[in-house]
Amino acid sequence: VQLVESGGGSVQAGGSLRLSCSVSGYAVSSYCLGWFRQAPGKEREGVATIDTDSITSYVDSVKGRFTISTDNAKTTLYLQMNTLKPEDTAMYYCAADRCGGSRHFLRRERGQVNFWGQGTQVTVS
Repeated sequence: VQLVESGGGSVQAGGSLRLSCSVSGYAVSSYCLGWFRQAPGKEREGVATIDTDSITSYVDSVKGRFTISTDNAKTTLYLQMNTLKPEDTAMYYCAADRCGGSRHFLRRERGQVNFWGQGTQVTVS
């Protein structure tokens, strides 16, 4: 499985960004997909995930502001981020793995996810 993120950058508080992740590989359609983030000095955390039934889950801090989605073929994963806050500043990673649902995938720790992208930086000032 290969995951390649794009779309990060710098934005002022209150602004918007959309992250994209190109998804490819064997049996990827049977995987959960998600966005995780890691700020300096902090653990990597799940931000938003989507499972094979297109059920989504979000960490409480982004509910109502972020939206995760895929294209119909599940070859691209998106994260629309609105009303960005300085505390959203982090490296954002695309992730994929087999899972038992989006809520469980959201809670996985770094070592519990098999496939990661290289990350894209989001800075909110």
